[in-house]
Amino acid sequence: MMTAHRPARMRGLLAGAIVALGMAGCQSRGPETTGSIGSAGPAIERQQVDSLAARYAENPNDLATAMRYAQALRASDQKTQATAVLQQAALRNPRNQAVLGAYGKSLVEVGRFQEAQEVLQNAHTPSQPDWRILSAQGSAADQMGEHARAQGFYEAALKIRPNEPSILSNLGLSYMLARQLDPAEAVLRRAAEQPGADARVRANLAMALGLKGRFPEAEAVLRRDMSPAEAEANIASLRALVAQPNRWKAIEAADKAIAKPGKAAGAPLSPPPRG
Repeated sequence: MMTAHRPARMRGLLAGAIVALGMAGCQSRGPETTGSIGSAGPAIERQQVDSLAARYAENPNDLATAMRYAQALRASDQKTQATAVLQQAALRNPRNQAVLGAYGKSLVEVGRFQEAQEVLQNAHTPSQPDWRILSAQGSAADQMGEHARAQGFYEAALKIRPNEPSILSNLGLSYMLARQLDPAEAVLRRAAEQPGADARVRANLAMALGLKGRFPEAEAVLRRDMSPAEAEANIASLRALVAQPNRWKAIEAADKAIAKPGKAAGAPLSPPPRG
């Protein structure tokens, strides 16, 4: 984990840049019964969670309720509990690929990457591949340091969903973690140019530019989504990171720390609101 004396803004920068590895494979897939546990959407009130908890306790075999309950738990930052609910749903529905997909993505989110790989490989088939599952498989592989394998998953996902910014962002980050900064920059520029690109994608590009020492360009990218003062503070933190002789170890440590349960997955570069 990053040492305590490093600025909090640097942790925010790394979170914004690296955590997308586990996010893009977990995009919302629509109705709860399709296994979506991705985008949390509006904040879930405690009363809603309690109501779903009561319904789930009354009939844990009701798949629709279980999926809604898991989604509500995730939206209220109870990701470990959401994973436990999805595990039971998967045990009760071992051939339901939507349930397996939701469970596998949740395992990625809480840092159980080996288990996630085993579950996700059964969440779709070679004849009917799902780009979201492929992206989640790439996320799990990247977190385990298997970057070449992860990139294969992302490339396969892009064949199904060309120019999807979340996949491109994951691929760029994979190159970055593999210390291949030129392809990382190229892919992240392509991601940032897409209509659906958000602040996290641009933060990833800024990170790649900063690691290459091109701080004015990185700051210009950050200023699209934050105030000049916030962008300047983030660049100062990034300069401090790049100046460290062990900066790659710091990045890898931050990546692993962010992926663990309880970390602020999806935190933006600067203070809230959350994306």
